[in-house]
Amino acid sequence: MSDFNHLLSLQELSQAQILELLALAKKIKANPAEYGQALAGKSVVTLFEKPSLRTRVTFDIGINKLGGHAVYLDQQNGAMGERESVKDFASNITRWADAIVARVFSHKTLQTLKEHSSVPVVNSLCDLYHPCQGLADFLTISENYDDLSKVKLAYLGDGNNVTHSLLLGGAILGMEVAAICPLGSNPDAQIVDKARQLAAASGGKIVVSDNIDDIQGYDVVYGDTWVSMGDDTPLDAVKQRFLPYQINQTMMDRYGIKHVLHCQPAHRELEITSEVMDGPQSLIFDQAENRMHAQNAVLVSLLA
Repeated sequence: MSDFNHLLSLQELSQAQILELLALAKKIKANPAEYGQALAGKSVVTLFEKPSLRTRVTFDIGINKLGGHAVYLDQQNGAMGERESVKDFASNITRWADAIVARVFSHKTLQTLKEHSSVPVVNSLCDLYHPCQGLADFLTISENYDDLSKVKLAYLGDGNNVTHSLLLGGAILGMEVAAICPLGSNPDAQIVDKARQLAAASGGKIVVSDNIDDIQGYDVVYGDTWVSMGDDTPLDAVKQRFLPYQINQTMMDRYGIKHVLHCQPAHRELEITSEVMDGPQSLIFDQAENRMHAQNAVLVSLLA
């Protein structure tokens, strides 16, 4: 595995590194017993400023399956940086733990953890990026398509941390990735620019549009909640603006879409219908399982 010391964003990885991680994730998934002691004697602190189902369970069980020990820390000790500085938190934790996995509100928290940590730091979600989710997504797509660089992936809805990771990772992999978002809900312009630079180097393509017709001929569509965690906007306030971007069977059929992804939690009958989510074109629960395998590949690469 090519060397990398932390994972804060997919843009820190090369195409070869991402492909190696996906290949390793497939090996771990297919032969879990071979990796049952990969993290023997290792302890990983999993820090959560935000609530979680998939992230907490997949890291906790995944680390256990690798023979390691997960230490869960929530906010009972107070918000990061309030009871003690993030610098001091990192300086203490790295005397005991072998890695820090952090699900935080601000990317700046991760940067400070990395700056003052002598062990690997993994971003399990922040305001700007969700690299572990992105790796699980590309793993799921690669299980259904032989060549990722020939896949067209369209994200529909609110431009957010997941969108950013899909744009960056897809660009590095040479994919065509579209973010189809209502006006005013586009992904971050600087991240889009970075993704376009990466796509120019890899032969990929980045599309940002508010026109749903632009997904004609795409292979995979991807949904997410219309209101991100921590945003107190009532769903009813954005419902009419986002309804044209709903993933439903009529849309799948009209545009010739083959597969659907959703990072969950899903609001059924809003951003996606149950007919599609539970239907034969859905890879959504494979995708949820693959969070664990992709994350395990990251941890094995960093620690084993």
